[in-house]
Amino acid sequence: MSRILIIEDEVAIAELEKDYLELSGFEVELETDGEAGLKRALEEAFDMYILDLMLPGINGFDICKRIRSEKNTPILMVSAKKDDIDKIRGLGLGADDYITKPFSPSEMVARVKAHLARYERLIGSNVVENDIIEIRGIKIDKTARRVWVNGEEKSFTTKEYELLVYLAQNPNRVFTKEELFRTIWGMESVGDIATVTVHIKKLREKIEMNTEGTKPQYIETIWGVGYRFKA
Repeated sequence: MSRILIIEDEVAIAELEKDYLELSGFEVELETDGEAGLKRALEEAFDMYILDLMLPGINGFDICKRIRSEKNTPILMVSAKKDDIDKIRGLGLGADDYITKPFSPSEMVARVKAHLARYERLIGSNVVENDIIEIRGIKIDKTARRVWVNGEEKSFTTKEYELLVYLAQNPNRVFTKEELFRTIWGMESVGDIATVTVHIKKLREKIEMNTEGTKPQYIETIWGVGYRFKA
């Protein structure tokens, strides 16, 4: 099921969009604040973004630019502005489509379906073997940056996702906290290696069957050394 994030401050319009998309079989999340919407867009895995132009906190142009700098996911901009200059600017920043209010909800759904189908064809034509990692109930789609645990999709922050992928790509190898901190956080980080422990705990909460148990299913603590991802 495709997952869509709507960032729209007019609640009535957002709910209408959500209802029509859910009736068409999509999973839909809503955010009414620009900053909150941008944070979720960058940290979680979505298949498409429906983005209002005028938002509190940060405008749709800036959100579009930030999303496009990190992801190729389709973006549909929605606005009451009918000027060609706004449409040109939105498309120039990386939006895939631009629709003006008021619009037919069925037209919006049709556009969403068309863009998702095109994106899936594009992704499918470029898939390589290493884009999918599967280990005992965990499936990581590196192309779409999506993760499933026993068939249930889970959401991860950017660093949680990168840490999980790195460990899963190197199963049965023991990493020190210092190695993981250097690899995942790099020179841009300010802080100490305690952040590794915090992120390991968060990963376990999302992927382990029993987070309180002494025998983790996936991420094993090697006391006095670091961590190992069990294959």
